[in-house]
Amino acid sequence: MAKAPVLTPRAVDFPRWYQDLINKAELADNGPVRGTMVIRPYGYGLWERMQAEMDTRIKEAGASNAYFPLFIPQSYLTREAEHVEGFAPELAVVTHGGGKELEEPVVVRPTSETIVNDYFAKWVQSYRDLPLLINQWANVVRWELRPRVFLRTTEFLWQEGHTAHATYEDARDYAAHIHRNVYADFMENVLAMDVLAGRKTASERFAGAINTLTLEGMMGDGKALQLGTSHELGQNFAKVFHTQYLSKDGRQEYVWQTSWGSTTRMIGALVMMHGDDDGLRVPPRLAQTQAVVLAVKDDEAVLAKVREIGDRLKAAGIRVRVDDRTDTPFGRRAVDWELKGVPVRIEVGPRDLENGTAMLARRIPGGKAPVALDALTGLLPRILEEDQALLLSQARQRRASRTSDVSTVEEAVEAVTAGGWARIPWADLGEEGEARLAEHAVTVRCLVAADGSVPDADDAPGNVAVVARAY
Repeated sequence: MAKAPVLTPRAVDFPRWYQDLINKAELADNGPVRGTMVIRPYGYGLWERMQAEMDTRIKEAGASNAYFPLFIPQSYLTREAEHVEGFAPELAVVTHGGGKELEEPVVVRPTSETIVNDYFAKWVQSYRDLPLLINQWANVVRWELRPRVFLRTTEFLWQEGHTAHATYEDARDYAAHIHRNVYADFMENVLAMDVLAGRKTASERFAGAINTLTLEGMMGDGKALQLGTSHELGQNFAKVFHTQYLSKDGRQEYVWQTSWGSTTRMIGALVMMHGDDDGLRVPPRLAQTQAVVLAVKDDEAVLAKVREIGDRLKAAGIRVRVDDRTDTPFGRRAVDWELKGVPVRIEVGPRDLENGTAMLARRIPGGKAPVALDALTGLLPRILEEDQALLLSQARQRRASRTSDVSTVEEAVEAVTAGGWARIPWADLGEEGEARLAEHAVTVRCLVAADGSVPDADDAPGNVAVVARAY
């Protein structure tokens, strides 16, 4: 009899494969309240690495970390009509506390534009106080009707940036800087994700924004996933919360603002963009364990050697883990590390010691080959960089091969139904065509300029709409 696969094959049932991998790679479990999740240590380790990389870039962009309350007075959200309308279906509202009915209900933070502005209005007095650049790492709650671990959960972790500027141009340029130099740079160079940078249509914009910049990724099944957004808020919130400053000319002016965020959804994207039928494949620059050294058998010399190799690799700057749990069968341990997507496995047994070699298994391209023990320290950095580049190349190739140029709504729906994306001139599609696509559960993921860059306006000549089904 053929051995049953560890995971449901992607081609058979992609959603089931995704859930299998989340469980068996020990990334997360469903929480006790519908739509919540428990992030397990291995999954949280990925988030910690993402946090560290992102936090560095955010601070290099001039923003400082702060923290705002989880509970927001409900009246704050009602001040900006478009904002509250956009979030109303997702709000969790607390009406009782301490055994009593509250005088005013409080909302469990869905996003922080309103409460941030209440304090920005206090902190900003003069043009000398600008720009004000704040970021926070926090959790948010949005009541999710169709939850899926990491992709759509009632509570999730994220970072949210909020800024105030003296001019429209300064705010616009800062939102673009975050979009390009923080988010896109991180996703491409650390997560090895192929991302399409573009501009949201008016119907897809963040509630209360005048422009939303997005990064969209194609998952293994051809669907799109929004991976990060940067919003120009204009003066909408400033006027509601009276966030003003005294200009150099002595006039009271409203600030111009941005907000931007990325979430634990990136872990789900990592699974769906890079995973295969054997499990997760973690980009080496992200991996908390870049190489694992496994003792094949409970042999004193073998155990001593794997620990020595671990020490040498660690000293060379490689994030390494020694697996000397010989009371667990070797085959089971090897499969577990493969499921978790550790880029390199170094397997050492008695016969390898005799030959002065180790068996080197590469998770990303696949394959195993013997390597001289003395060559490991010099070889691994090059291998890890090769495998990082391969993941990005494979993701780019997938999107290129599964994106079609079309000229009608019908052709776009046909291309998307076949499991890909479609590109159609925005002048041919327009808002009417966008509404027709929505009838087929197809959305405009973003607008891009004819040369692939981010357009300056929704109606810029030559804009192309990229359409897909999305998570």
